[in-house]
Amino acid sequence: MADPIHQFEIQKIFSLGHIGNQEIAFTNSSAYMLGAVGIIGLLMIGGSAGKRLVPDRMQSVAELSYEFVANTMRSSIGEEGMKFFPFVFSLFMFVLTANLIGIIPYTFTVTSHLIVTLALALMVFLTVLIYGIYKNGLGFFKLFVPHGIPIYILPLIMVIEIISFLSRPVSHSVRLFANMLAGHITLKVFAGFVTSLSALGALGIFGAVLPLAMTTALTALELLVAFLQAYVFTILTCIYLNDALHPGH
Repeated sequence: MADPIHQFEIQKIFSLGHIGNQEIAFTNSSAYMLGAVGIIGLLMIGGSAGKRLVPDRMQSVAELSYEFVANTMRSSIGEEGMKFFPFVFSLFMFVLTANLIGIIPYTFTVTSHLIVTLALALMVFLTVLIYGIYKNGLGFFKLFVPHGIPIYILPLIMVIEIISFLSRPVSHSVRLFANMLAGHITLKVFAGFVTSLSALGALGIFGAVLPLAMTTALTALELLVAFLQAYVFTILTCIYLNDALHPGH
């Protein structure tokens, strides 16, 4: 049976140079990230180029994606938060496209690597922190002082709130990374069962029916998870941005 971890191996395509003793390389992960950005660019440019009264499929997908993220932001942040729409929309489309690419057999899932999801989560965290302090000044730190807390337990609650705030990049990134990693490992294991059992002849082919059915079902589930995890990452981003706009609310 093939190693289910092998699919996550980062492989160098060519070297870009060195910084000291550290090589800077263009890898398969870099290629798939660029590919995801290219697909998004083609979709949005192609979908908005015609501006047809009756949209075609590409324009419909582009408009549905736009409206979905816009409605999600209006419901969670309000109109004031729409200034962050380009940032949130870019995150949603990148995560969704990377997730969907990873479902295609023999491709690479960049969101199954913690370094990628952590980089995205840190972008969100730093945006919230920097904009929150820029907009609210010291009032941003009201975020760590919930209303209605008795004074004698306030120090404890403040410590808990600070730890919770600082751990956001971890929970934000690990949730996406772990779900994509676990799903692809499970798919690979069941697909390996199908291949192994099929090699045993007629009896093996009969025994492979159940793993094949499970693989098909898990692929459909992974498709759902790809959309769901992109949505969860986006809605958490909106919730965190709302703290920058309205700390202490």
